[in-house]
Parts: sequence; C-alpha cells; structure tokens
Amino acid sequence: MNFNKIDMETWNRKTSYNHYLNLVPCTYSMTVNIDITKFIYTTKRNDIKFFPCVLYGITNIVNNHKEFRMDMDENKNIGYYDISNPCFTVFHNENEMITNVWTQYDSNFDIFIENYNNDMLEYKNDFINSKPLNNKNCFNVSCIPWTSFTGFNLNLQKGYDYFPPIFTIGKYFKADDKIQLPLAIQVHHAVCDGYHLSRFVYELQQWVDNFENN
Repeated sequence: MNFNKIDMETWNRKTSYNHYLNLVPCTYSMTVNIDITKFIYTTKRNDIKFFPCVLYGITNIVNNHKEFRMDMDENKNIGYYDISNPCFTVFHNENEMITNVWTQYDSNFDIFIENYNNDMLEYKNDFINSKPLNNKNCFNVSCIPWTSFTGFNLNLQKGYDYFPPIFTIGKYFKADDKIQLPLAIQVHHAVCDGYHLSRFVYELQQWVDNFENN
C-alpha cells in the first residue's frame, strides 16, 4: 500500500479543492437505482453469493479512479492510495449489532471472492471483535437488506475532514419488470464532483449488465 502525495502547486484541482475544503466545506450524497435484473439472474443461475459480487463491482471501480481513493496523511497532505480496500458491516442476529470486516482488494474476481470468503469464515460469527485495520486505505460499505430507500444521508461529526467514499446498499425491489438495487454514495466535494460520481454510477451499471462471473 502506497500513499501518493499530490503536489498542490501543479494539481489541476487545487482551486476546487481549497474552495470545498476551506471556503465552503461540502460533502454530498447521491442515491440511485442500479438495474440488476440480468445480474441477479446470473448470480442465482451460477449459485454465486449476491453481496460479495456487488462488493467486488464497487471496489473494482473505486480502484479505477483516484477520486475515490483520496485521503489525508498524518501531516494533512492530500493524496491517494494505490489500492483501497472495502470495509463492510456484518450483522449479527444474536445481539442485533454489527461488526466491521475488511477484505484485501484484488482485481482478479476469483481471488477477491476467495479473500472475502476467508475473512467471513474467521469473522462472520465473531459479534464482539471486528477485523483489525492495518492501514488507512479503506472505504466503507454498508448494507440495509431489510428496506429499500429513495434517499440516504450520513451525518458525520467530522465529515468535512473525511475523504473516502461511503456506500450504502438497500433492499432490491421490482418495478416495471426490472429489479432495482438502491445505492447511496456519499463523497467529499473537495475531491469528487458530480461528474466523477455520475461516471462511477455509469461504470457500475455497465459492470452489472455485463457480469458473467468475470
């Protein structure tokens, strides 16, 4: 894992970064529906678990664009990680609580799924301890499989200093003969504009549409 410090004097985003970090601190969220009609059929036909596949799709696109791998180092320098790993929530029926598990990203689908399965074997039933974080290069993914939503927003006390994206997945539903998956994405405007977020959604939809066990 390598943190790449950005040279502020040559960064083409310097003005926007300073504006949305210092003058008008701003985070924002977007909630979209992803058409998973074909995707969910493919996962069921091949007996593939739904969530880790979606997790891979999100993580793969995060790692294709540095806007979603941005963070500050210990000296408040802005930069981006070579790789960002997903940290996701695990719900425990025993006490109705959640713990966090993170999985090492690999661009190879099968290797990523193997990493996920190994982590779940070790931590899925541990409702006391979360998997320890070794590095800061993680972003958060939560799943609310009990309900759908048309909007979702997180209110972070120190959100104006938080740069990794936050993804929240809702319960999929059927509408007009299509199966839709609610997805909320929260980002910091200093490092990510609506263009970048829209491109992310487009690429995720394309990945879902073309999913064939990759």
